Amino acid sequence: MMNRISKENYYLDIAQTVLERATCLRRVYGAIIVKNDEIISTGYNGAPRGRRNCVDMGFCTREMMKVPRGERYELCRSVHAEANAIISASRRDMVGGTLYLVGRDGRTGELLGDATSCAMCRRLVINAGLERVVIRRTPTEYEVVQVSDWVGAEDDVPALQ
Repeated sequence: MMNRISKENYYLDIAQTVLERATCLRRVYGAIIVKNDEIISTGYNGAPRGRRNCVDMGFCTREMMKVPRGERYELCRSVHAEANAIISASRRDMVGGTLYLVGRDGRTGELLGDATSCAMCRRLVINAGLERVVIRRTPTEYEVVQVSDWVGAEDDVPALQ
């Protein structure tokens, strides 16, 4: 009897292939949106169409400025994988769907066990009407996030001192 991989790992493998088009020097991501067992769209992180990518320029502005991970995304040239997947789909096709996300270190190629969506992408995922986000942690393990958990989290609001 054949040993089949789970649907989650099947879609995560596809998202992992999509990230091979990413052009970030720091962290490369691939995302796909699936609904009713059908791939609605794909996305990877890279500069907007027609603009030069960091890999083509040979440097990362945020890295040159020593900006810590998770900060000052307005300095980044890239559109994130989740955003590109959402841009490429119709909202009516995404509502109730699942976004699969995989990340790798841009230098080492190592799988990112701590991959997640940034605060801006979380807002986009919420507004797209997606129900779940499945994030690869290891080659076979993943985390399933209910988007409704992000709605109430308010994690992008700084705490008042």
